[in-house]
Amino acid sequence: MHTRPAMSKVVKQRAAVVTTLVFVGGFLLGVAGSAVATSTPTVAQVQKKLSQLESRIERLDQQLDQATQELASTNQQLKLVYSELGAGSRQFAAMRQQVARIAVTAYEDGNLDTAIELLVSGDPQEILNQSSFLLEMSDLNDAQIGEFLSDARHLTATEELVKRTQLAILQMKDNLQKRKATLNKLANQEYALLAQLSPGQQAGAGPGGSSGGKPPTYKGPTGTQADAAVQYAYDQLGCPYVYGGTGPCADGFDCSGLTMEAWAHAGVSIPRTSYEQWDDLPHVSVADMEPGDIMVFNAAGHVGIYVGDNKLIDAPQPGMDVELVSFTGWYLETFDGAVRP
Repeated sequence: MHTRPAMSKVVKQRAAVVTTLVFVGGFLLGVAGSAVATSTPTVAQVQKKLSQLESRIERLDQQLDQATQELASTNQQLKLVYSELGAGSRQFAAMRQQVARIAVTAYEDGNLDTAIELLVSGDPQEILNQSSFLLEMSDLNDAQIGEFLSDARHLTATEELVKRTQLAILQMKDNLQKRKATLNKLANQEYALLAQLSPGQQAGAGPGGSSGGKPPTYKGPTGTQADAAVQYAYDQLGCPYVYGGTGPCADGFDCSGLTMEAWAHAGVSIPRTSYEQWDDLPHVSVADMEPGDIMVFNAAGHVGIYVGDNKLIDAPQPGMDVELVSFTGWYLETFDGAVRP
């Protein structure tokens, strides 16, 4: 899909933030334990706020991707316009002597009242700057002068339009990056709060929850595209979660990057983000789910690939690895539905 700003900085900064928070929290507990306990959010409150932030970050990321694609398209369009301007410049240069001769002849014949200061250029804007003088000669050479000015107007207008569009997209991209940096900062604070919880509490606060140990290997059928997608997902067990990651294993996966790549390995192209996968792919009921279907959670903010036996393979969150998990706990509570590529 794209390259997103890495959420791995959440993990890198977690230790320092947590150390500070734990120290301050311990001090306050020693002085006024009841007051601190009252102001500390519950696991559910932290997770709810974190989920909201992650959803906003994901949506902003999609907008950033779109802006980046539009910028690339505009840059390509601008190149074509410059190429067109180059051809126009050559045409203007070829007409320079003709226009000059027309002007000189008109002046010598007394058909022009103004002094001749003809600065014929390959720059369309400069041609337009001389339009009043050129139009004064149009009665003598209406077709030639009219075409000359028409080309100049077209090229100038196109170039200015593309430049304005390019500037607008750059401004949009800059604005999105600033907003995303703010949201990431808030998300870091929420992760720091989660890090203070016990492992048992954390397991119930978000995606993840594998029992650990050696990752299982795929032993199922291999005859269909869905089978190939499931096998690919099994092969990624133990790979690190990386925000924006689409593999290979050393580069890591995020949740929708894993589902997209699993189906790409099976020869099927699907959208990049969890929101697009939920919006664009056909929905299937829970009763009809089959291995390879994509399970969608948390208001379409998270996805995993169903592998049968009430289990799914998921790239959960920063600090965790791709894992095989049961469709219970957080997954069951936040389940939106399933889609089939």
